Amino acid sequence: MKIVVSGGGTGGHIYPALALIREIQKVNKNVEFLYIGTQNGLESKLVPRENIPFKSIHITGFKRKLSFENVKTVFRFLKGVQDSKKMLKDFNPDIVIGTGGYVCGPVVYAAAKRRIPTVIHEQNSVPGLTNKFLSRYVNKIAICFEEAKEFFPSEKTVFTGNPRASEVTGKDGMKGRLSAGLSITKPAVLIFGGSRGARPINEAVVKALPEFANKAYQVLYVTGDVHYEDVKKEAELVGNPNNVVIKPFIHNMPEVLVGMDLVVSRAGATTLAEITSLGIPSILIPSPYVTNNHQEKNARSLSDHGAAQLLLEKELTSNTLVGHIEKILLNQQTIEEMKQKSKKMGVPDAASRLYKVMEQLIKENKK
Repeated sequence: MKIVVSGGGTGGHIYPALALIREIQKVNKNVEFLYIGTQNGLESKLVPRENIPFKSIHITGFKRKLSFENVKTVFRFLKGVQDSKKMLKDFNPDIVIGTGGYVCGPVVYAAAKRRIPTVIHEQNSVPGLTNKFLSRYVNKIAICFEEAKEFFPSEKTVFTGNPRASEVTGKDGMKGRLSAGLSITKPAVLIFGGSRGARPINEAVVKALPEFANKAYQVLYVTGDVHYEDVKKEAELVGNPNNVVIKPFIHNMPEVLVGMDLVVSRAGATTLAEITSLGIPSILIPSPYVTNNHQEKNARSLSDHGAAQLLLEKELTSNTLVGHIEKILLNQQTIEEMKQKSKKMGVPDAASRLYKVMEQLIKENKK
């Protein structure tokens, strides 16, 4: 079996693709992969590290306002389709899957035009322009939020969840806690703003440090590499309590997540897939700076079901942050109910589900 995977731009598109590839490699040793991305995107660094063959095309996204750049993008798209067709002819895949980002546009479109079975995977509750465009041409659309159904043809759409959910299960939470410098006996809350961090969250946490000092729980606070030095200086000025561990980045996040009682974070699709797969209650502070405000819609899909509490960035202060944490963490009934509701929304076998959709398409195509 030969599979082409395409996805790029952000980790939210790339990590699910890599999780899917790892799952397939576990259950089928006779699969060849080709990953098509962009040369300057994050995928050009992450994919080769996994020893997956990588090729690139040049493509940019459309501007949402009138711009001459959009004319250039049309020509780049057409050139990208031409280049993709050549790569697909040479590799001769059984199926092509796009996991999001501009690069999927020409790659998946070229595959559909060559009558190769195609799938797109939409991680968010509100799809981006590329997946909306591709939905007309692909055979199947895999979604992670029921709310995304309304944007796609119902006969093509299937709920699979996010493959990243499959990668956090079965880890050792106690080992994760110890690796982060946390106690294994006290309740623990993880606060982070994504891989790059988030300034408003950092500011609220720094102001809350003196209040955290007297609490019976502990905080693991991940600032993001960019903000770490500034945050450490501010923490030293106000006093860094013993029960607050500050880190720039966590490399073994799945292991650390398993050991957490509560998570405070943005509402990116990958994070939500991971925490629901583990049944962890959360306080979600969606980024208001993303396309179509999709993070708030992602967050509401959890908060509306009682699996999370929504805290909008405009309402975020040190007081509201501590208040929300204690409302959950210090109330055993609340935390147990939220755990159950979070777990109910999780899809720990998401990677396997998505692979089954792909296998079925290949089988139908060979009839």
